[in-house]
Amino acid sequence: MKTLKLAALGPVLALVAACATAPEPAHPQDAFLARLNALCGQTFEGRVVTPDPADADFRNSRLVMQVRDCMPGEVGIPFAVGEDRSRRWIVTRTEGGLRLKHDHRDEQGVIHGYHMYGGDTADAGTAGRQEFPVDQESIDQFVAGGAQVSTTNVWAMEVHPGRIFAYELRRPGGRFLRVEFDLTRPVAE
Repeated sequence: MKTLKLAALGPVLALVAACATAPEPAHPQDAFLARLNALCGQTFEGRVVTPDPADADFRNSRLVMQVRDCMPGEVGIPFAVGEDRSRRWIVTRTEGGLRLKHDHRDEQGVIHGYHMYGGDTADAGTAGRQEFPVDQESIDQFVAGGAQVSTTNVWAMEVHPGRIFAYELRRPGGRFLRVEFDLTRPVAE
């Protein structure tokens, strides 16, 4: 009788094991990328949650991100502001950490304004939040283009599964933009 009960439990235990999610990688940056990859193929709407008047255009537009172009070491995330679909965030795993770059192109794929600017993480961060201080290549690009104000940029991204994805731009003593995307409500795009 005991053998019969144990035999009946086998399929149930196998089903429970199959439904369990894989544990996050131990390194915070690998866990962060795994969280991004878990969103692959999904689209989410967001909203500006900071009050800076410089962000009125973003605040008054529909904000949509689509997680795609997913690989274990890189994720591409197009970000649309209203009808403007020229923005794409690229998060890449490097030997020293993570890198965030902003790819700006017009509808024909031609580079649009500042391009491939961003930075690398300065520390391990957490599975939920990574910060990207501006890199020298981007500083040089901003100075050459007359945007010295951007030479102190620090970008951040957060992924809180089942809750929010957030994108931030912060300047010490200055601008602060935070956009939060609702991960509980994927949208069809």
